[in-house]
Amino acid sequence: MERQILHVDVNNAFLSWTAVDMLKNGYPVDIRTIPAIIGGDEERRSGIVLAKSPIAKKFGIVTGEPIYFARKKCNKLEVFPGNFEIFNKASNNLYKILLEYTDKIERFSIDECFLDLTEYLRNRKLIDIAYEINNRIEKELGFTVNVGVSSNKLLAKMASDFEKPNKVHTLYEYEIEDKMWTLPVSELFMIGKKTVPKLFNLGIKTIGDLAKADKEFIVKRFGKFGLIMWNYANGIDEQEVISTPEEPKSIGNSITLPNDITNPEEINKIILALCEQVSFRLRKHNLIANTVNIQLRTKDFVDYSHQKQLKYETSSTKEILETAKEIFNEMYKNEPIRLVGVRVDNLENKEEIQMSFFTQESDIKQEKLDNVLDNLKNKYGYNMITRAGKLEVENLVKGKEKKMK
Repeated sequence: MERQILHVDVNNAFLSWTAVDMLKNGYPVDIRTIPAIIGGDEERRSGIVLAKSPIAKKFGIVTGEPIYFARKKCNKLEVFPGNFEIFNKASNNLYKILLEYTDKIERFSIDECFLDLTEYLRNRKLIDIAYEINNRIEKELGFTVNVGVSSNKLLAKMASDFEKPNKVHTLYEYEIEDKMWTLPVSELFMIGKKTVPKLFNLGIKTIGDLAKADKEFIVKRFGKFGLIMWNYANGIDEQEVISTPEEPKSIGNSITLPNDITNPEEINKIILALCEQVSFRLRKHNLIANTVNIQLRTKDFVDYSHQKQLKYETSSTKEILETAKEIFNEMYKNEPIRLVGVRVDNLENKEEIQMSFFTQESDIKQEKLDNVLDNLKNKYGYNMITRAGKLEVENLVKGKEKKMK
């Protein structure tokens, strides 16, 4: 099975995150639209440029240069301090959104993540999910990202570095020759400034030149790193997405619909599919939930959500679904809906919680059924084994997509 990998990279992270925070706190100007930088302690004359606005870049200001020289290039330059508390908060907000799509997320740095959606596509196209993530982050968090789409980590990262900002790019094996081989060899991931002149002396100036070079010759000249370079130039990368080892505080899934829905029965079917996904992930982490939350977004992009405590801590699809339907029936106002989300909160490790006194025999049977279905999903793939209701949802969404075309 071909892997389904995304690389999400925040555009101009430190400056963008600072701008969003300042705007929320009443600052009258978006510093992304003026000559501005995020810098260190300027009074010590050791402060350097950490991030720059697009306008500052036009003045020739570069990341890493002393602020003293940056000011000489632009006398109207505004300098703002870096605040890593703000950066960490923004990074975590990004991570929370990405967790709605997959548990397999590798935080490659504070402003970029790899996502493996191989088992989480749910009959959707990877490119559609990439665009959805791109749009949601801008609308919900206020900053933009580039999203690279491919079948391995290397190609996904290379794709996310194509034209910026706020773009989605693909780079599959059949696209390598046109999209990647024409780039300067310095653009290949992992190749540093010291290596580039050595490659130039060998007549290797583009990534394509390196890909077509004799592998044994490259390995002989550069050792193990030479093999990595040659593999990367040919789009070869077998590295797995290594999930960040942290226990989730909440688990949720949402779906943006192809067009607005007003029929409560159709929305309830979507809630069924989302509850199945959420409860599957709960059991995967050996967690149980105390609270269910339903989110609805109207056609006018108005969000509202309600939550309700479960009768007892559980990971049962049936119990979570029943509570989710109760919440929806209480909160729905018959307006057109474009997004539906289900989230469970107040999670606890199942092994640390004793079975409730109120747990019925039917609940134990339901847990056994859930476990059987989970084992089949793990063996044959999530989308191969599903409840009938979930199939109705997929047909419903597909049907609406066809009407839109």
